[in-house]
Amino acid sequence: MGAVTGRTALLRLAPELLLFLPASRREPERPVVTDGSSTLGHHVESAGVPLTEVGPMTAGDRGVSPAYVPRPGDVVDVAAVPRPQPLPEARFLLDVHLGTLARRLRLLGLDTAYHNDMDDPALVVQANAERRVLLTQDRGLLRRRALWLGAYVRGSRPDDQLRDLLERFAPPLRPWTRCTACNGELVAASKGEVAALLEAGTRRSYDAYGRCRECGHVYWHGAHGGRLDEIVESARRWAAG
Repeated sequence: MGAVTGRTALLRLAPELLLFLPASRREPERPVVTDGSSTLGHHVESAGVPLTEVGPMTAGDRGVSPAYVPRPGDVVDVAAVPRPQPLPEARFLLDVHLGTLARRLRLLGLDTAYHNDMDDPALVVQANAERRVLLTQDRGLLRRRALWLGAYVRGSRPDDQLRDLLERFAPPLRPWTRCTACNGELVAASKGEVAALLEAGTRRSYDAYGRCRECGHVYWHGAHGGRLDEIVESARRWAAG
């Protein structure tokens, strides 16, 4: 446990933030040296915690911002970002490592941009230009000063990642309304309109179709529909809290 001495202040990190600390130093209390110029935000990020994951911070009985310069003897409580986190609009951009999550978000009708060949600077530019929340597991990317808003995605499995995202933002869901391939909006299509694009077995077995306005991809509730239904139903529970 840390202590406040001489020229130090004490950061008390919320339990949800400890995963960002090195495994050998995951203690909630962290003493930091005050030098009269380093900001609270600097100290928090130096510990390994991206500011995108930080909620209200208090020094004693008053709220402080990341720009606050800690003083000797300060005890600063650092909370995790509140859940659900309000958004001006639920629009997302995912980095190259989250392709499965991107497809699931589109399945749920969420406006989700994804590229499998975009570098970090380009991701920041697009996120800022389109006011999308940049989702990533790259802490360095979240610490880029130019980024307007980002979020760390917890979990290694797509199910866990999706649950984390939905519990964090509780976005309104509109399943089956977006193309999982390109993010375009789906519209109903008659069998006659899409017949030329279908295999004979599909034409015989199904009557209801949707088509992407952007790329023309055709959708129907086929053999994999049961698994997709399960994803949608789980998502509705998670988003509702």
